[in-house]
Amino acid sequence: MIKVSLKDDSILEVEEGTSVIEVAKKISEGLARATTCGEVNGKIVDLRHELKEDCNLVIHTFKNDDLEGKKAYWHTTSHIMAQAVQRLFPDVKFAIGPAIEEGFYYDFDVEKPFTDEDKENIEQEMKKIIKENIEIERFSLPRNEALDLMKNQPYKKELIEELPEGEEISFYKQGDFTDLCAGPHLESTGKVKIVKILSSSGAYWRGSEKNKMLQRIYAISFPKASELEEYLQKLEDAKQRDHRKIGKDLKLFMTHKLVGSGLPMYLPDGATIRRILERYIQDKELQLGYSHVYTPSLATTDLYKTSGHWDHYKDDMFPIMQMDNEELVLRPMNCPHHMLIYKNELRSYRDLPIKIGELAHDFRYENSGAVCGLERVRQMCQNDAHLFVRPDQIKEEVGKVINLIFEVYMKDFGFDRDRFAFRLSLRDKNNKDKYIDNDEMWNTAESQLRDILKELNIDFYEAEGEAAFYGPKIDIQIKTALGHDVTIPTCQLDFALPERFDLNYIGEDGDSHRPVVIHRAILGSSDRFISFLLEETKGILPLWISPKQVRILPITNKQHEYCFKIKDELLKEGIRVEVDSRNEKIGYKIREAELSKIPYMLIVGQKEENNNSVSIRSFKEGDLGISEIEEFKNKIISEIKNKK
Repeated sequence: MIKVSLKDDSILEVEEGTSVIEVAKKISEGLARATTCGEVNGKIVDLRHELKEDCNLVIHTFKNDDLEGKKAYWHTTSHIMAQAVQRLFPDVKFAIGPAIEEGFYYDFDVEKPFTDEDKENIEQEMKKIIKENIEIERFSLPRNEALDLMKNQPYKKELIEELPEGEEISFYKQGDFTDLCAGPHLESTGKVKIVKILSSSGAYWRGSEKNKMLQRIYAISFPKASELEEYLQKLEDAKQRDHRKIGKDLKLFMTHKLVGSGLPMYLPDGATIRRILERYIQDKELQLGYSHVYTPSLATTDLYKTSGHWDHYKDDMFPIMQMDNEELVLRPMNCPHHMLIYKNELRSYRDLPIKIGELAHDFRYENSGAVCGLERVRQMCQNDAHLFVRPDQIKEEVGKVINLIFEVYMKDFGFDRDRFAFRLSLRDKNNKDKYIDNDEMWNTAESQLRDILKELNIDFYEAEGEAAFYGPKIDIQIKTALGHDVTIPTCQLDFALPERFDLNYIGEDGDSHRPVVIHRAILGSSDRFISFLLEETKGILPLWISPKQVRILPITNKQHEYCFKIKDELLKEGIRVEVDSRNEKIGYKIREAELSKIPYMLIVGQKEENNNSVSIRSFKEGDLGISEIEEFKNKIISEIKNKK
């Protein structure tokens, strides 16, 4: 007998050679039906895997938080899809078909791209294979036999040839279909219940443009039809929240191939949003004692060699431009410039903290396949700042940065506190080449940030390998409306750059001392923050940020003069307002204003003009009745001021 330690710390004694699925059955039949794979001593294994010795066993199922369980389910379904394609397209060549975070895909080498009709036929064939409930068998072969089995599958042969000598070469067989695969898989095709093909696209073999373009089909599967319905609803919501779609519909920004990938252009309304956000954060910083500067978007390579970016970051920078006797590059970040601004004067301990902020244009050499709307761009505007502090000021100033983050995201934008997770991002001690080589500095900086979070009673988790190359950081992870974890605000502690730039201040003792630098970003980049905000709100922006706050809708041409008079009054108060003077029916104008997500519509007919009033319609609340102009003006000014 062997002892199997389960996740709940209980121990089950079973005979040697008992499989994972048999252990699940011993616990309960219901668990056995739900089990998709096992995890023995930290290694993911097949349901048929036999236990030979005492071990720790985790049984995975298809449930909300069990990604490994879902992956086994989805990977099995990817083989069902490949078998369906083989039946319909016998000459197909198979590439890879992994499970991903949501669902799976399979890459096929076929004569022409799949049509909608092809995808419908493949989905129907998948359903047939599921009904056939074909047993799934696992087997292994020596290298030469494996190559012979896959002799007509060039992509599989390539993968086999790259496997290290002595590594097991395993296959999974289900009826007339066999695939090279490490697993794990379910016991039969009938264990999958509901499937749905989602989309298809071209994909280069191994992601390289030098290789052949394959056809990729994305799909997903679930144990229950209700789970598929819920997922499709989630996809529809995601489509409505896609900031690229919102940006196009609301005419906020555009891209053009003549400008280039990852280089969006802000249209007037988008530029208004960005201007409001940037003025907002700069005003907050001014109230907290920040000084703002402007620095060049270009610098010599020597600047980045001094800072250390050249050694650790040059692959993400644009190529060198040779100008006369200088080598210039577009800057990826502006901290080196700020180091030089600090160094430009003699500093006293009384001067610190010195807070240098900038809305700076930075440039990252992103792959064209990675750029995405405003979320991932090649030129960004960073809400960046660097705080030069004495060591005894670190705790207080980091605390102020965290308080500013709370004020911006929770008070002014109204996000729930439970959507924020604090991550202490540390270096990977096993990969020191990625970081400034100074163990003492790293240990000091990491322990200080850890102590600060504890003293502020902030719950946090630690993540190795997520630090900046020059120091650890506190990243605030935000759960987006689409369920993604993103980092926007961040606070980083840096002992390295002050050393590399030989920064000093004169202490109270009259001696020279080294400052510490706190790097911090509140909105991150304006571009990414706007994309985040659009997806959070579906483009229904808070009144104070909305590029057009009021649209006045005259019912007939006779009210034009009165409407433009109202417009002038509101403009004097700084309210962003326009008049829809087109010769269209009022119902059409209202629908247009609602599609444009205008917060307030003022509908004006003869009655309103006679009474020096307006009929108010709110995008969120509908008709609000008739109001005098002065009353509406006071209402909207108050709402803008209070960031309602």
